[in-house]
Amino acid sequence: MALDHKLEDLVRIEPLTRWLDENIPGLGSGPLKVELVHGGYSNAIVSLDRGGETLVLRRPPAVPPPGSEKTVLREARVLSALDGTNVPHPRCHGVCEDSSVIGAPFYVMELVQGWSAKVVDEKAEYPAPFDAMPFQYRIPYAVTDALVALANVDYKAIGLEDFGKPGNFLERQVDRWSSQLEGYGAKYGYAGRDLPGRRLTEQWLRANTPRDYVPGIMHGDIGTTNMLFAHDAPARLHALIDWELCTIGDPLIDMGWFTSGMRDEREPDVVPESVQRAENWPTRQEIMRYYAAGTGRDIANFDYYVILARFKSGCILEYKVAQAARGTLSREVGDFFSGLVLKSFADAEHLIRLIDR
Repeated sequence: MALDHKLEDLVRIEPLTRWLDENIPGLGSGPLKVELVHGGYSNAIVSLDRGGETLVLRRPPAVPPPGSEKTVLREARVLSALDGTNVPHPRCHGVCEDSSVIGAPFYVMELVQGWSAKVVDEKAEYPAPFDAMPFQYRIPYAVTDALVALANVDYKAIGLEDFGKPGNFLERQVDRWSSQLEGYGAKYGYAGRDLPGRRLTEQWLRANTPRDYVPGIMHGDIGTTNMLFAHDAPARLHALIDWELCTIGDPLIDMGWFTSGMRDEREPDVVPESVQRAENWPTRQEIMRYYAAGTGRDIANFDYYVILARFKSGCILEYKVAQAARGTLSREVGDFFSGLVLKSFADAEHLIRLIDR
């Protein structure tokens, strides 16, 4: 078949067909048809059709960023390990570590049907009927059901004992993200700037780090854009996707990230500016009580995880400001992300003040 240039960079039909014959015969034996599903900076996804069930191939992009080959294999490992658990995820059908087959390592996974949130003008959009009450209210509970299932998995029992470094995981968080922020100077020639709330947040996190926690599997990038929901109501999650940042750490960090844009019961009439459109969602405390009921985890220190999420967000997103200052991004993009960074640290400081009232 004639492939466009982008597909030719990602897939080599003849060697891939031979590999599929040997490793995934259930896909069929007809001519292999491929289509580009997604081609982003961190990965590319290509559909595979041989006349039977359609599967998808996930691999690094044609020009891979550093570490992307290792990341793809880590994703394949965790998805394979999760088979047999009740965590909603795409089933991994096969893994190829040999770059000579198509030019990079890859894995083949189930094509899961469902909808994901789309971000338009920095706000999540949901399809009907989930774009309105009462069905929108159920979305965060469906997400939390999946995170409860993930937190309850015994990662050692499914072969992921060496998948991460859970020791002193929380104690390392502030240093990790603060060091990343400070590193933008050398990486981008960025002079830096005053970030109100950053130092207070950093000091508070260091002083209030929980001293013990129950290690578990973290997805690492929780949001309704990284999920596939059932098309019919009520909201149910078919699969968590995009496992690039998965590790063994503290699963409550996923919950802190997910709920950081939700309303707080200490000021219930304040609706935070959030990509997730959380005005029609329950409060973060209600979602955390639901999570605790499903996992038995102690949520007494949950404010720490929400504040850490805002601190992490501010530290990460400042790289966009640094790139704009260097001229590799437009001033408009830099200004936009500058606002997000300042809001992240301002939100963290506000919550600290709220706690200390």
